[in-house]
Amino acid sequence: MYIIGENIHILADKVKEALNNKDREFFMDLAVKQVEAGAKCVDINLGPRKKDYAEVFPWIIESVETVVDVPLSIDTTNVDGMEAALKTIKKAQPILNSTSAEPERLEKIPLLAKRYGAKIIALTMGSSGIPVAAEERVNIAVGTLIPHLAEMGFNMQDLIIDPLVLTVSGCQEYCPQLIEAVRMLPFSWDPAPAISVGLSNVSNAVPPEGRPLINRVYLAMLMGVGLQMMIANPLDQKQNDVIKWIETKDTSSALARLYNKIAERTTASEEPQYEDFDMSDPEQAAIWKTVQILLNKVIYAEGYLNQ
Repeated sequence: MYIIGENIHILADKVKEALNNKDREFFMDLAVKQVEAGAKCVDINLGPRKKDYAEVFPWIIESVETVVDVPLSIDTTNVDGMEAALKTIKKAQPILNSTSAEPERLEKIPLLAKRYGAKIIALTMGSSGIPVAAEERVNIAVGTLIPHLAEMGFNMQDLIIDPLVLTVSGCQEYCPQLIEAVRMLPFSWDPAPAISVGLSNVSNAVPPEGRPLINRVYLAMLMGVGLQMMIANPLDQKQNDVIKWIETKDTSSALARLYNKIAERTTASEEPQYEDFDMSDPEQAAIWKTVQILLNKVIYAEGYLNQ
């Protein structure tokens, strides 16, 4: 699993405070911790920074590249901020996160990526928003995103399609459709495009204590349909255990066997079954209930584990 570390994110209070204080050590330490935990790329999400992008983006790029050699993902909606970052990067090939099928962004951002030799994440979202159905998201990729980049001579090996994870809290009907979009996309174009998702988006607006479990269960399903890249928290050891268990087909513990079973069922286009779970084990019971909300079988509520 290629993990793009998500922890430098402006919505985190500590990141916001460190940025306000220009605390280089904070960002250097956080970048190192993510890489040491297994991140192969570090996402830099500082928001638009419309007023100070020309100062802030080069400053943080220089800070992070002082201590890590992995690629950096420039995660912003500010095209000028993207370019300020790209001009500063001295090490590995960066990723621009992201463009979409919206005409203005599709016109500007791929050209910027091509000019600087960057990879690009392209979202299956158009001017009318994010469609629910997997087929419609795939159609945005093969009908708009890929043809546009191919026509402009973009190196298609540098294209990463993101079919967009949305939260189970409020967008629950999108969750099973995203799984199918990830399954379908590799067969939609030749050569198959790389695919990445923002895993933790599935638990946005969920109480903090409930987020990691939802992320892990969804991850097992997505690995079942072939997911090999994601923006996620590399510091989550239980998540990393799930990755290891599924990648190595480790069935040495009950929990490892269960997560492998979830992945295997999803690979076969089957839903995990009640009999796959030892419901006398509270942890397995919680995983079963989480499967049900992610497949949109039971309506999500904050207290779903107690129902």
